Amino acid sequence: MAKQDGFWSSWGERLVALRNVPPILKIVWQSGPGVVTFGIVARVIAALLPVAIGYIPKLIIDILEQLIKHHGPVPPKLWWLVGAEFGLAVVSSLVTRMIDYSDSLLANKYTRHVSIEVMKHASELDVTAYEDPIFYDRLERARVQATDRLVMIQSIGRLQLQFITALGWSVAVMLYSPWLMLLLIAAVLPAFMGETHFAFLGYAKNFRQTPIKRQLDYLRQAGATKEAAKELKLFNLGEFFTERFRKLSDIIYEQDVELARKRLGIGAILSIISTAGYYGAYAYVIWRTLYGKWGIGTFYFLTAAILNASSNIQQVLSTLSGIADQALFLTDLLAFFDMKPTIQSKPNALPVPRPITRGFEFRNVSFRYPGSSRLILNHLNFQLRPGERVALIGENGQGKTTIVKLITRLYDPVEGEILLDGTDLREFSLEDLYTQIGVIFQDFMRYEMTARENIAVGQIQDLNHFKLLEEAARKSLADQVIARLPVGYEQMLGRRFEGGVDLSGGEWQKIALARAYLRTAQLLILDEPTASLDARSEFEVFRRFAELTNEKMALFISHRFSTVRMADRIVVLEAGDIVEEGTHEALTRMGGRYAEMFELQAASYR
Repeated sequence: MAKQDGFWSSWGERLVALRNVPPILKIVWQSGPGVVTFGIVARVIAALLPVAIGYIPKLIIDILEQLIKHHGPVPPKLWWLVGAEFGLAVVSSLVTRMIDYSDSLLANKYTRHVSIEVMKHASELDVTAYEDPIFYDRLERARVQATDRLVMIQSIGRLQLQFITALGWSVAVMLYSPWLMLLLIAAVLPAFMGETHFAFLGYAKNFRQTPIKRQLDYLRQAGATKEAAKELKLFNLGEFFTERFRKLSDIIYEQDVELARKRLGIGAILSIISTAGYYGAYAYVIWRTLYGKWGIGTFYFLTAAILNASSNIQQVLSTLSGIADQALFLTDLLAFFDMKPTIQSKPNALPVPRPITRGFEFRNVSFRYPGSSRLILNHLNFQLRPGERVALIGENGQGKTTIVKLITRLYDPVEGEILLDGTDLREFSLEDLYTQIGVIFQDFMRYEMTARENIAVGQIQDLNHFKLLEEAARKSLADQVIARLPVGYEQMLGRRFEGGVDLSGGEWQKIALARAYLRTAQLLILDEPTASLDARSEFEVFRRFAELTNEKMALFISHRFSTVRMADRIVVLEAGDIVEEGTHEALTRMGGRYAEMFELQAASYR
């Protein structure tokens, strides 16, 4: 009983999954309405032609049978029929090529359109989503489904063709004997049910395998990338990664073989039943012809009609089942498109004040990351005023970067409020807020693009404003780096593409800093982007940063106190709250937490 329940539940899921078809058809239509219309018309014509082409030989055979019996003159109608069959065959060939042409165009249009939509939607989702492993599984399946489900789109077109063709042949069979039609349908159903059941099991298997396949992809990268090559050799990790990959791939292989073995055995039995049904109908037509009920032309046409009706009914059911199974795979793609960001602009959101007159204020702000019970910030009160340069310090995990993420509204607080000029930050337009903040994180991106594009991502609308890019590069000292590149600003950076040049850590950081200086922002933030630089280099970067942010709001995070002392105000965080704040001199005289940390670092340089 359990197996039967599983069988019918799989059919239930398959039927429910068919509701995924209309939204995906809408996406297909949006990708190329003209091509879709052309393909539909061509398929209707192609579907009706086989019945017409199959009926003409019946008429020719009937004429020949009469001529053989009565030896009369050859009627002109015979040659007209031959010519008509030739003409229809030519049209059929041309229409088939037209369908192939439209399918190739649609494949390119659909793949391009849906890939762009996935990228666009992913960029609109909350940062929170990217910290959830379940979301990554869904995103990975959505990316695969976006292009792999092209098979389903093609199947829907094929279904249209098969259905109209099957309908034509079925009507022809039913005109002679409705019982033959019932026999053919009864013979086809068992094989169809079996095939669709195993197709569903294939979907369930692929769903279960997604986390393992993600691990396999990661191991491929970890075991064969430039970044991993040094440790791979020095730590002798090659065999370790290979063995782990082998064990995981063996799990996939064993599951695939188990399903294939079951499908082979049961599928063969069901196929025999289907074949027996067809030959039973074939034998019935022979019997009727032998006893003079039908002529040779009718025999020829009916045997062709039975064969084509049976074949096309099987194809319709199989294709329909395949579409239902493919629709199951679309669940994650459509669920991905249904995901909505929680952090977004309200209707009629306010523009950011220009200029900001009172600054940012955190009032009793508490925050915990999704899925965690630990408060990173605990009823924090903090102000950042216009023209002020504030340094945030504290041990790792005390909330420094979290403050940056909240002030840039990548997250919203779980308690309290963040104000901008006395108004809740959530009242302002997100897009406008982003234009007024320049931020570089420690884990800034190293884009495998030209030096010009690497700087321009800071304010992409200035991609072709060369003077602005040069000025930003001068401020960050990236101009000295670019001057040494073979083709200057048009030099491809990174080693992924041919002709690319890689940079040192410090050189990349100067390129990244240029992005922040490119923005005409009222608030500039550096979140430890110079962590890998030596003390002297970091000091120079922050000294320049202090000069360039004169009369602007500036927030920076650093572990080096030689850099921190340049701030107008230093804020010391501990356990998610501010424990001390003031100037370097005031805090060292206080003899508290800051003075202790400063003395510990200073001792290492003596």
